[in-house]
Amino acid sequence: MATPTVPSAPLKKPGASKRRRREALAFYLFISPWIIGFLVFLLGPMIASVYYSLTDWDSFTPPKWVGLDNYTKLLTDDPVFWKALWNTFYYAAISVPLGLILGLWLANLLNKQVRARKLFRTLIYLPTLVPLVATAMIFKMVLAPSGPVNDFLGLFGISGPAWLIDGPWVKPALILMSVWGAGSATVLLLAAMKGIPRELYEAAEVDGASATRQFWSITLPHLTPIIFFNLIMGLIGAFQVFAQVYILTPKSNAAAYDAAQTMVPLLFDQAFGFYHMGYASAISWLLFAVILVFTALAFRTARRWVFYETEVK
Repeated sequence: MATPTVPSAPLKKPGASKRRRREALAFYLFISPWIIGFLVFLLGPMIASVYYSLTDWDSFTPPKWVGLDNYTKLLTDDPVFWKALWNTFYYAAISVPLGLILGLWLANLLNKQVRARKLFRTLIYLPTLVPLVATAMIFKMVLAPSGPVNDFLGLFGISGPAWLIDGPWVKPALILMSVWGAGSATVLLLAAMKGIPRELYEAAEVDGASATRQFWSITLPHLTPIIFFNLIMGLIGAFQVFAQVYILTPKSNAAAYDAAQTMVPLLFDQAFGFYHMGYASAISWLLFAVILVFTALAFRTARRWVFYETEVK
């Protein structure tokens, strides 16, 4: 009886392992600037901020360990923190849905065959290219008591408010400014609309579906991944709003500044105004926890309303 032969392992080329080592070395060499930047400028400061949040530190003297005292004070004995948290929730709860709705409406309009469509697309996206500080300064003039907005309201016999001075009108002014930047969401939604197969609309027309029915049954389900992306990015951005508040509501106006106080300006004041670096670090980690919770909730609910073409439910 013949003995079965065992196939021998393929012989490795002499230079194969050496070439792989060179390729690996080149890979790590090219990626090393990012790794160093991540460790030095991101991961390192994050770990340091965790430590400083457990200390009393003014950035000039050695930090003193206080444990969880900063967090306890924030959650139980700091009304300004809760006021800032409420203002942040208020801003996010209105500005994010409003931006999504406006972006969807504009994208749907720009997707139609209208004259000067390219010009309108450019004009809608243009505000997102303007630096945030410049935009804030423009809105500071537009929303002035004698600015264009109040002049326009005066044409209808409406006495416009002092948007950036009266406390109750400060948050609506900030929300109005956030809507100004809806162009980035519009562009993404418009690109997604262009990717919807035309055959679906043709089949719907054969079945007698109206344009409204086609939008709700075809267009909107295909846009849900982009809407979800805009929702996540909008939430993260809204919870970290800073430049608008800092520029449009100066500390000289206590009522307006208090009405617009949000989490990041509070963190900035504590860190660089009062030099409570440990306290500010605790605020930053509480803000991180809030953003993490809302992002997780958004991902949790996404299973019910986000539609992917390749996903079978």
